[in-house]
Amino acid sequence: MYKIYINGTPLFFTSTKDFKSLELVGDNFIKMRYVGKKKFLHNYIDLLEKNTEFDAVVLHFPDVEKLWSDFKEIFKIIKAAGGIVENDKKEVLMIYRMGHWDLPKGKIEKKEGKKEAAIREVQEETGLQSVDLEEFIHTTYHTYTDRKERRVLKVTYWYTMKTTDTELVPQAEEDIEEAVFVDLKDFFSSPRKIYGNILDVIEKYQKNT
Repeated sequence: MYKIYINGTPLFFTSTKDFKSLELVGDNFIKMRYVGKKKFLHNYIDLLEKNTEFDAVVLHFPDVEKLWSDFKEIFKIIKAAGGIVENDKKEVLMIYRMGHWDLPKGKIEKKEGKKEAAIREVQEETGLQSVDLEEFIHTTYHTYTDRKERRVLKVTYWYTMKTTDTELVPQAEEDIEEAVFVDLKDFFSSPRKIYGNILDVIEKYQKNT
């Protein structure tokens, strides 16, 4: 199964045989069988880019990898990497950027590995020096339109990391206003503006710890 966020709404791709077992949260869904034509995908992408009234859209097809391949052909693919960084107190590093709480991440450069990029981006965005990468957590997908009006699919690889550093310096040139270590339970005891794909990563992390 694949889960892609478009304008904040999750778009699910699943095989037809697994379709009925998919559990969703909310009441307002679109559930359809993919007919094998990319024009069909364009219609749903347009729909999700223009409104946020749906809790989710689900498309199923016998060959989910074919569906996924057709979808990717519509987009320019950008790969990124980032991490959930834990300190000695088991607190997690969060950043605040452009009105949302987020996790440090960034684009993978040419000839750079995913793990290498994840560490570099965490260091650049938060000012941490000592960062030890541990386990892979999850891959997330979300779309946006770039300055050239091209549709972009960002594929982000997430890892758990640990640090003994305490000094944080948010990267202002990347519009990061805050970088703080938080207790996740306390942090989510109050409403927070946070992207769905980031919540997915945190949920996967919590299940593994």
